[in-house]
Amino acid sequence: MRAVVVGDLLLDVDVEGEVERLTPYAPVPVLDVVSETRRAGGAGLVATLLRRDGHDVTLVTALADDARALDLPPLLDGIGLVAGRSPSPTVVKTRIRSREQPIVRIDEGSGGAEAPEVTAAMLDAVAGAELVVVADYGRRLLEQPALRDAIRAAAARVPVVWDPHPKGAQPVPGVVVTPNLGEARGFSGVEGHGVPFADEAAVRLLTDWGCAGVVVTMGSRGALLRTSATGLPLVAAAPEVREADVNGAGDRFASALAVALGSGATPSDAVQHAVRATAAFLAEGGVARLDAPPAVPLRTPDLDALAVVERVRAAGGTVVATGGCFDLIHAGHAKTLSAARALGDCLIVLLNSDDSVRRLKGPERPLMTEGDRADLLGALEVVDGVVVFTEDTPVEAIRRVRPDIWVKGGDYSAADLPEAAVIAEWGGRAVTVPFVPGRSTTRLAAAIQRVS
Repeated sequence: MRAVVVGDLLLDVDVEGEVERLTPYAPVPVLDVVSETRRAGGAGLVATLLRRDGHDVTLVTALADDARALDLPPLLDGIGLVAGRSPSPTVVKTRIRSREQPIVRIDEGSGGAEAPEVTAAMLDAVAGAELVVVADYGRRLLEQPALRDAIRAAAARVPVVWDPHPKGAQPVPGVVVTPNLGEARGFSGVEGHGVPFADEAAVRLLTDWGCAGVVVTMGSRGALLRTSATGLPLVAAAPEVREADVNGAGDRFASALAVALGSGATPSDAVQHAVRATAAFLAEGGVARLDAPPAVPLRTPDLDALAVVERVRAAGGTVVATGGCFDLIHAGHAKTLSAARALGDCLIVLLNSDDSVRRLKGPERPLMTEGDRADLLGALEVVDGVVVFTEDTPVEAIRRVRPDIWVKGGDYSAADLPEAAVIAEWGGRAVTVPFVPGRSTTRLAAAIQRVS
C-alpha cells in the first residue's frame, strides 16, 4: 500500500543512564550515560511505523539547513523523502531516562516557526497516495494553501487521517481527525471529562471542521468515534496495558487507523483495530522497542496468549494458567480466575474446544461456542490470554504454555490432577484455590431451563 505521511519531521533523542548519587553542591541527581539513541520523530515516527509494518512509505515534509537536519535522512531507512526547505531550525526532543523512567525532556528549536517551502514534488507525492496520514506538529507546513488543497483532493478519493496539534492548522474537510482528550477540549471549547465530554467535543468538531469522522483518543479508556452528529457514538475499549511508556501512542493510533481504512475496513472496525494495535505497541515497549524485529502478527487467541507469555517471561515475571470448559461463567469461575490472577503477572486460560466439551459433558453441551466462550473470557480484566485445546485434558496445552503455576478451583489432591506431574517437568507448581460451593454450570443451566 502506497502510504504518504505529510507533516513535521523532528529529531528524537533518548539518553539512557544510571542515577546512583547526587551532586555534592545541591540535591541534583547525577546521570551516568549508558546509551544514546536517535530516531526520526513527529511525522518521521509515523512513517517509520508504517514502513515497519511493511508499507511503501513516502514522507512529505520540510527540512532546515542546519546541522541537526543532516542527522535525519539516515534515520529514514527505506522511506522515500520529499522535502521542501524550512527556514526554521530543526526541532530536537531529548528525553533523559534512567531505568526506563523519564527524568526530564529537553526541547530545542521549538519556538515560533516561519512558513516552509512547498514544492511540486511534494504535491505530486500526495496526489499519488493510496492513503495519507497528516502528522501536524505545529511547524506551519499544514498551513500552506497548495498543500492543503492537495490533501483535500486526496480525501475525496482515499482515506486521510489527520492527527492535529494545538499549535497546528485546522484540518481540511473530508478527513478523519484523531485528537486526544486535551486537544479535543482546546479545539472545541467544550469543558468536561470522560465519555460524555468526548462525545460532545466530537460532535462539535465534526460540524465545525466538516470532517468525515472524529476519533477522540482517551488513553486507557480507548477511543470514541463520531461519523455523524446524530445517532450514537462508538466507544472502543482499550486492552489493559500495565506500566506503559505512552510516547508515540498517538502516532501508532493514527497510522494503524489509516491502514485499516485503506484496507477497506469500516470506520468502526478501523477504530477498534487501531485501539488494539496501539495497546500492542505499548505492551511491546513502545518507541523504545522500535529497533527490535517487528512482532509476529497476532491472528488467533493462541498466538495472543503465547505472545503475552513470552513478554512476561522475558521480563522475569510469573506465568499462571488455569483451565476448563467455562460454558456458563458463574460466581465460582469468577472467584477462581481472580484468585489465580493474583498469584502472578499474567493469567492464561486453557479452554476446552467444542468437541472436547461434547466428549466430556454430552451432546447437548456446550451451551456457547468456543469462540463466544473465548471472547467472554478475554473480555475479563483478570484474563490475559486464552488458548483453545481439542484434547480431553489440557496436558498438551500446558506443555505449550509452560506456566510457572497451574491453578484449579476446588478440593483436589495431586493424584486427582494429571496436570500436576506435567507442570513439574519444568519446575512448575500445581495449586488449588478456594471455590464457591453450590455453583456449577450444570445447576445454572437447569435453572435457566426451568424458567424458559
